[in-house]
Amino acid sequence: MRWALAAGLAAFLLAAPAAWAAPPEPDGYRLEDFRSPTPAGLAGAVTVTTAQAERLWREGAAFVDVLPRPPRPTTLPPGTIWRDTPHDSIPRALWLPNTGFGALAPQAEEYLRHGLSAATDGDTAKPIVLFCQRNCWMSWNAAKRALALGYRRVHWYPDGTDGWAEAGLPLVRAEPAAP
Repeated sequence: MRWALAAGLAAFLLAAPAAWAAPPEPDGYRLEDFRSPTPAGLAGAVTVTTAQAERLWREGAAFVDVLPRPPRPTTLPPGTIWRDTPHDSIPRALWLPNTGFGALAPQAEEYLRHGLSAATDGDTAKPIVLFCQRNCWMSWNAAKRALALGYRRVHWYPDGTDGWAEAGLPLVRAEPAAP
């Protein structure tokens, strides 16, 4: 019995790393299931750890948060008061909600384009760090779009606000950037 249990555990542990491996990078943007494991990297961008993100933050890199903002429920009766869920983000980060989806409406694309320009003062060579939360494809998609828009020093921070908070780094209440 013990041998069978030990053999089963050993087989699980040997197979587990393959099961836990990051998914491959898709050719295009991720279009669904945004809250799931992300690739280990993004071609053309630098994938950063929390320590590296903190160093970039202290050096003045532009930080862009792309966490989605939940819409007002369509089932609420007219006149019902709706309050957005508060969102805490990395200090000095520009919050561009809903710009990390796989397909963007033209208005959302323009909002992202304008927001990236504002965050970098129009300098496509300025380091820019895109993030959301851990296991969130939104930041991966947004970083891929930043590369497509000609930004040359794109950093993708896959642990996002989760990793930042776990490291004991400060978070502040964020408001979406004006369109």
